Amino acid sequence: MTVLLETRAVVKQFGEFRAVDRVDFRVQEGEVLALIGSNGAGKTTLVNLISGLLTADEGQILLRGQDVTQQPVKERIRAGIARSFQLVNLFDQLSALDNVALAIFSRQGKTRRLLSLADADRPVWAEATEVLALFRLEAKAKVLAGGLSQGERKLLDVAIAYALKPKLLFLDEPTSGVSTREKAPIMDTISRVVRSEGISAAIIEHDMDVVFSYSDRIVAMHQGTILADGTPDEIRRNERVTTTLIGTPEPAR
Repeated sequence: MTVLLETRAVVKQFGEFRAVDRVDFRVQEGEVLALIGSNGAGKTTLVNLISGLLTADEGQILLRGQDVTQQPVKERIRAGIARSFQLVNLFDQLSALDNVALAIFSRQGKTRRLLSLADADRPVWAEATEVLALFRLEAKAKVLAGGLSQGERKLLDVAIAYALKPKLLFLDEPTSGVSTREKAPIMDTISRVVRSEGISAAIIEHDMDVVFSYSDRIVAMHQGTILADGTPDEIRRNERVTTTLIGTPEPAR
């Protein structure tokens, strides 16, 4: 597989605490990767460095071989890096359709004056409708984002990131805060979309059932470093991971 993104000896320090400690991390073209680790392991800090929300103290971040270490967030989005958030950040007073349309307008570098652009940019609304349909939210198109269920809000957040047409999509806890019965449908939908579109996805996730069911590869972090990197079967058999992170010799299947 071709490497889409890699970090080389990336470091991020907060005072005396080194949250990310010379991490070499890679994402390959078209794979779904899970990033696991206990709270404080450095997962979110690493993703924040890659997506541009934080600046690395040392090291390099390369996207398709191009150094993006110093690029701001907007430039990284334009280059093809997008993300959803654990705490969903939607425009609750706008409809689901409007939320997706905003992402498309932003991607195209257009103003966000929705009403004045509605007639002139009908292709945007058509694309936004198609995106909602991909995520099985077409029936909620006119519903205010604030009126959606938690599971629907999670999907809408991913749909907005998808509307930016990323090459690499980071998903931060896509099933947190939803019921157990909602998790599989949410992940089935996300997995279907990213795999059918050939998008590389990296999922930060604590639910081991989700991790082992949906990922091609798993990277385990501990105390700011990479503890292990392998297929689900390799990680399942890795005693360091099961002892340090999972806490059981065999996670639930």
